[in-house]
Amino acid sequence: MACLAESAKRSALRLQRRGSALSRALALSRVGQLRARGHLQRKQPSVRPRRPGRKGGGIMELKKDINAVSIDMLLIVHSEKRRAAQGFQGVGNGVRRWQKLEGNDFHENLVEKQHPQQPQVITSYNSQGTQLTVEVHPRDAMPQLLKKFSLAKRLQGDKNGNTRPRQPGGKDAHAYPWDRSSLKSMSLDLQQFEKLDIYASQVTAKSGLDELVSDLLQEAHTDLERVRAIWIWICHHIEYDIAAAQEKDRQAFKPTDILRTQKTNCDGYAGLFERMCRLAGVQCMTVPGYSKGFGYQTGHSFSGEFDHAWNAVYLEGRWHLVDSTWGSGLVDTITSKFTFLYNEFYFLTHPALFIEDHFPDNKNWQLLKPPQSLRQFENNMHHKSEFYNKGMLSAHPETSMIRTVNGKATVTIESCAPTLFMFMLNGKQEHGLLSLRKNGMKLEVYPPTMGTHKLQIFAKGNSDIYSSVLEYTLKCNYVDMGVQLPAELHQPVGPSWFSEQMGIMKPSHPDPIIHTSDGRCSISFSVEEGINVLASLHGDDGPITEETQRRYIFQLHREKQTELKVQLPHAGKFALKIFVKKRQEPGNYIFVFNYLICCANTKVNWPMFPESFGNWGQDNELLEPLSGVLPANRNVPFKLKLHGIAKVLVKGQDTWPLTLNHEGYWEGSCSTAGCQEVYVMVLENANHNFYSYILKYKVNAQ
Repeated sequence: MACLAESAKRSALRLQRRGSALSRALALSRVGQLRARGHLQRKQPSVRPRRPGRKGGGIMELKKDINAVSIDMLLIVHSEKRRAAQGFQGVGNGVRRWQKLEGNDFHENLVEKQHPQQPQVITSYNSQGTQLTVEVHPRDAMPQLLKKFSLAKRLQGDKNGNTRPRQPGGKDAHAYPWDRSSLKSMSLDLQQFEKLDIYASQVTAKSGLDELVSDLLQEAHTDLERVRAIWIWICHHIEYDIAAAQEKDRQAFKPTDILRTQKTNCDGYAGLFERMCRLAGVQCMTVPGYSKGFGYQTGHSFSGEFDHAWNAVYLEGRWHLVDSTWGSGLVDTITSKFTFLYNEFYFLTHPALFIEDHFPDNKNWQLLKPPQSLRQFENNMHHKSEFYNKGMLSAHPETSMIRTVNGKATVTIESCAPTLFMFMLNGKQEHGLLSLRKNGMKLEVYPPTMGTHKLQIFAKGNSDIYSSVLEYTLKCNYVDMGVQLPAELHQPVGPSWFSEQMGIMKPSHPDPIIHTSDGRCSISFSVEEGINVLASLHGDDGPITEETQRRYIFQLHREKQTELKVQLPHAGKFALKIFVKKRQEPGNYIFVFNYLICCANTKVNWPMFPESFGNWGQDNELLEPLSGVLPANRNVPFKLKLHGIAKVLVKGQDTWPLTLNHEGYWEGSCSTAGCQEVYVMVLENANHNFYSYILKYKVNAQ
């Protein structure tokens, strides 16, 4: 049988060289009318294995021999050699590795039907629809024509009758680098797929693959729509089989098994996608290679067997790349569980972006000009799919391995729209200053120790979820001990487009860092109508109560302007957090941003401000005393401006009324003798006798 197959291949090659595709078609059409007799020597000829990519079909012309059989009909539709997998060679990036076939080119076992003195029919198929059928007759027997001689157009490989998809050529190579105009390799309006996507995602696999493809094509009228329908169905119905990806010596997934279990691994996804595309009449190839997928670590070197597989489809005169495995969902790195999470990025991805995490075995499948080397693939920055899905355009540095300079590393990202970011250094949101820009962000990181650190950057985009978009390996050989940021310094730092969006505008300090020589500063900004502002101060001097965090800030309101007076308890670095809340809406205050306040003056030792109560109204102003702790046995002067108040008094051991001067300030003094607390109280209506507290002071112990 091996001899017969090899002779058939050589005959097909002769026919291919002899004439055009038209002559081959004519030869095939006359097979049912003509009858060719030939004889085959039993000794197997010595020939080199056929290279993949050659096609042909025709009538056998063989030499006569006394021990020969007659050939009634031979039909070769397509017998390309495909790189396939026979078993797991270990797991890399969460998918099984590929191994070349040896000997037999077909996945399916040969089906042999033998009867004494009866014709022997040998038929073989592979997963792409390749069919080789031979009828062998005993010598001197009357051969009968094969009863089944029909090929559906959709099984031919493409709509032009070519049974072997052509390899990518020069016209398929895209100019490098990406020009930022589109994430796709062809112009697409995704809205045109809305109805088709809904339909395809709801189709169920009732029986076999043919029926499934037929159902999907009911609403697909172009090759692009056919590919889209198949892509959507696979991404929404086939689950990544993590257990199978981690097993060894497992046979390749067959489409029938995938439809039954609706589970597979990467080469199963790719094989199913290819088979369905070919049934739909679209040229498609499976491409094995290396990937930066599940389990990949920055700086990893690739060698040995391939760990992933994806597809190339031929549309509108050129090849395009898809990865239905990664389009269907993701594997959680902690739980190792698969979650369906559709990813549009891997459908017809621009080759300049696809190469960031896919390196094919054949450089032509990069579709790049010039192609990249494996070393370049290993060293290039890995922008994850969410980097582009969330509107990122570029990042600097452009290498995944960066070194600190004087204990600091700086990362910047450019985005096409305002985007929220956050970062983690070794799994914590510490030791960095992240400031938002209108089209991107800037991050300064100060590793606390020398050595290697993991830096992750996340972006929010239009969704409510922060997704990982970049990952760096940080090398630090020097630590600046003078830079120690508060652990409570959360992101972002400094006002930005986001704070404006939340109702805080025109800040007096646009920079995220405020330096003060005496430990005091005043920050003001405009506030939209109906917005309440709350602030708190955080340092690294141990746990303190929420009340204490706010007592070093005194908040003043003047019309639509808010002022925050800050007094630091000691030298050091502090995070001044700003929160907002709409007055008419329930719920908690929302964190907006914070300032980093720095003071190097070791003599600084400011007390807290007085505690203010809820009826400390807008446009009120406190001039003195600003310290919330009053000296004992002293007469302390008071001066403050209050609006809409009938009477004001200060209550200690005794009660001391304040008088209204011509400038609109209430003035007076109070003795702190014999008391531990002092209150400022107001009477809002002269006809009432009820006073309410607005300020509270503590008195130092004697």
